[in-house]
Amino acid sequence: QVQLVESGGGLVQAGGSLRLSCAASGRTFRMYTMGWFRQAPGKDREFVATISTISWSGYSTYYADSVKGRFTISRDDAKNTVYLQMNSLKPEDTAVYYCAAAGRSTASPDEYDSWGQGTQVTVSS
Repeated sequence: QVQLVESGGGLVQAGGSLRLSCAASGRTFRMYTMGWFRQAPGKDREFVATISTISWSGYSTYYADSVKGRFTISRDDAKNTVYLQMNSLKPEDTAVYYCAAAGRSTASPDEYDSWGQGTQVTVSS
């Protein structure tokens, strides 16, 4: 397992942008698929985006329909960090955002072994 620490959350107006970061400990970060999830008050945790480990064709990414075209996930294996660039934010994006690590590419939170503590994102209308 890896230890994960998110940062970059905050309060932003609708239409604005935020960049979340998730720093991982350990030397095996590059071996993990990384994902971002979010949980709004009274709702279940939902998938946002995932990025695979490096392959001959680069990284593969996958997004929830609700964020496709607005959010971008990326990673820097040399820095043990995964990012979530969030543009054109909407009030419905308000949630606690979590990063997580898994042994394979998946959108199911049940298959992620390590989780950060979360960072709050609030989008005002």
